[in-house]
Amino acid sequence: MTAPAPLLALEEISTYYGDARVLNGLSLEIAAGETVCLLGRNGRGKTTTIKSILGLVPARAGRIRFAGADITRLPTHEIARRGIAWVPDNRRIFPTLTVERNLALGLNRALPRNGGEQAWTLKRVWERFPILERLRLRSGEHLSGGEAQLVAIARALLMHPRLVLLDEPSQGLAPRIVEDIMAVIQEIRDEGIAILLVEQNSTLALGIAHRVYVIDDGHIVHAGRAADLEADQELKHRLLAV
Repeated sequence: MTAPAPLLALEEISTYYGDARVLNGLSLEIAAGETVCLLGRNGRGKTTTIKSILGLVPARAGRIRFAGADITRLPTHEIARRGIAWVPDNRRIFPTLTVERNLALGLNRALPRNGGEQAWTLKRVWERFPILERLRLRSGEHLSGGEAQLVAIARALLMHPRLVLLDEPSQGLAPRIVEDIMAVIQEIRDEGIAILLVEQNSTLALGIAHRVYVIDDGHIVHAGRAADLEADQELKHRLLAV
């Protein structure tokens, strides 16, 4: 039996900033409903991979396919419209808008529902994140880092994505808040929404992902089951130690 085509496929992509090549023939795949983590040391191309998928820094060579269609040269808004949501490492919520208005932006950009057992609505967000309902009239500039991260994740879910790109979701957060964030990511995973997780905390990432890719100098140097890499501490240290 022929295996189903991946939901997302990066095929030998190369991406540059000016004349500096950051991604060098990088390839990876994510199946529908799969959680994949992308690990690597700082400055090796993890965030650039996400920006290439989104068309923010378009790949100059290679091809990116999503749901069977070539999206390599599409503008960012069209890529998002096809069902890819992004939670950036700096959250990018609007500081002068309330929590409720920030979330409404996700609703305004929402696609027809794709995947997931239950549609994400504002009512469901309030139920799942009661802290956000309590803060719904607070402006973004007066939120803590963890609160802002929850807003960014909830806003992405309200778009009804098929794939969520999460860039360093635990960055700068207290351990207790990180536990809450990872529980939310686990819930997204369990709903069958595909996830690409970029995360410096490799133990957290490997504990939630199905598969892992490790990037170094702009190309993939390891691919396999997340549980296998977490179990092989010698290999993990060799691949990820600073």
